[in-house]
Amino acid sequence: MVTAETFAQVQQVIDRTGYVPNLLAGGLASKRTRLVAAIVPSITNVVFVETIQALTDRLWEAGYQVLLGLSGYPSQREDALLSAILSRRPDAIYLTGINHSPEARQRLLTAKVPIVETWDMTPTPMDMLVGFSHEQVGEAVARHLLAKGHRTFGMVWADDTRALARRRGFVEEAERHGCSSVEVVTVAAPSTLALGRQGLALLIDRGVTPTAVFCSSDVLAHGVMEEARSRDIAIPSDLAVIGFGDLELARHTYPPMSTVRVDRAAIGLRAAELILTRMNGHNGSSEIVDVGFEIIDRGTT
Repeated sequence: MVTAETFAQVQQVIDRTGYVPNLLAGGLASKRTRLVAAIVPSITNVVFVETIQALTDRLWEAGYQVLLGLSGYPSQREDALLSAILSRRPDAIYLTGINHSPEARQRLLTAKVPIVETWDMTPTPMDMLVGFSHEQVGEAVARHLLAKGHRTFGMVWADDTRALARRRGFVEEAERHGCSSVEVVTVAAPSTLALGRQGLALLIDRGVTPTAVFCSSDVLAHGVMEEARSRDIAIPSDLAVIGFGDLELARHTYPPMSTVRVDRAAIGLRAAELILTRMNGHNGSSEIVDVGFEIIDRGTT
């Protein structure tokens, strides 16, 4: 609303004085804070990084900033985080997963802002959802290994809600094909290579001799591969290994790691687009976006 010359003069004064606008005060007038809150379990788990980057980049283009909160494994800090975040009046909220306490759900629904749940699938989201079925991932991996002739399975598995859904899908599908005994070693989340090595060692110490091991992450699968190598267990002739996530490392292990690929950037981008659509006044019904998944068959299977 001012000339270019006036704008330049004002900008010079802003730069010289270090003035920062009070967005909280501005938000009271406009009822917009230009802030989107995003809650993820951890930034040490790299599967979430690409998603958050895509979310942040798209929202930045539209003039929104992302406030990031870490809920931990399991999401023991989510309730406290939501109280702190909602007090700052974000324009929208991005959540990882669909499992929230009754108190958290009540706070979120009362806030009356767009909510996008991600990295999971349900027919009844709180508002909007971008994700995929973890149960179907487990079922598909079981069928993939069964088709290759494997009948004895081990699992090295992180103890978090979404991973447990994949495990349930795998075990139930294996049982439907007559494989009633799937030996599972559960490790604490977040996953590490060391925990993967310990997981395979525990399976072997139990006297278990699986022909295939499914891991809840590529990081754990890498650890299983290293432990197998240290024990002269040949991959894949003695032991097939498959992970989850298709991280960069999966292409460069020896042999290259079989895994499950999910388009992580697409989750963040689609979540941002849903938020922006709602911000622009399109208050349609709840939307569910299934990004799907793909089994990547490489040298370890």
